[in-house]
Amino acid sequence: MPLPFLTADRAFDTADDVALPFDDRDRWRRPYRPGPWRVGVAAIWLLLASYVLFAAVVIALTGTPAEGGVVFGVALVMIAVALRMLRMGVWVSTRGLRQVGFFRTRTMSWDRVAAVRTVQQPVRWLGLPRAVQGQALTLVRDGRAAGDLPPLLTTHNADFLARIEAFDRAADAVEAWAAEYGRG
Repeated sequence: MPLPFLTADRAFDTADDVALPFDDRDRWRRPYRPGPWRVGVAAIWLLLASYVLFAAVVIALTGTPAEGGVVFGVALVMIAVALRMLRMGVWVSTRGLRQVGFFRTRTMSWDRVAAVRTVQQPVRWLGLPRAVQGQALTLVRDGRAAGDLPPLLTTHNADFLARIEAFDRAADAVEAWAAEYGRG
């Protein structure tokens, strides 16, 4: 009995960006997959959190429950940091565009978006102060200057470092959402 879902030789003729019949376009979705840098760092944080959780159990059993509770709280903070890192990025829906950062989330309705375009400019490497030449997906709002907001996506952030094709697909997807639901 062949199991086609387990074989690596089946044809992948379906396009990833085609909406499925049950897809709800009103839900917030990320039009790209998180990059290996983001997933790798979050996985390391979760691995460290598992060790801290184990330490919390050992401390709670051998020491005082209060000390174990403090270490358990540290583990919960580490898990929250890892999950927030995975949540970061650009999200789209029919209502607008949402840029989720680590500490701040910015939501913009499509009727306030004048343009979404890809530009060549200096970008920050992995969010650090060092700037390198790269591409950025920028958002232009009504009545505001083009450089008013930080870029939505860059070729050197944690999702697209060394993955230029993935950046191009993600930028095209966000631009398509803006063209479909924006005023454009």
